[in-house]
Amino acid sequence: MLRMTAAALAVSLLAGPALAQDGAQLFNLQCKMCHNGSPLGPPLAGVAGGPIAAKQFAYSPGLKNKGGTWTDESLDAFLKAPAAFAPGTRMLISVGTEPNRKAIIEYLKTLK
Repeated sequence: MLRMTAAALAVSLLAGPALAQDGAQLFNLQCKMCHNGSPLGPPLAGVAGGPIAAKQFAYSPGLKNKGGTWTDESLDAFLKAPAAFAPGTRMLISVGTEPNRKAIIEYLKTLK
């Protein structure tokens, strides 16, 4: 787990503003390793605009108790600082730059 976290951190540092316009590429670099049907993260197809913590997945209590809908604003807050958005979440990866978060959010909207 620590090795995967370190690798994800390295990828997030490399995926800086130069990739900001390519949400699919950012998603593949930063999100797909856990959100690919594995037990590490829920599938993200249809998540944008849907209810928070509603997929078939063992969510943390902090995320389950959050309630509401995955809006652009809530997705941005979660991607920026997952533990601040939902204390106790198991998501360790954050997306540091606003342009990259926006690109990923726009890409998530295409996943149906």
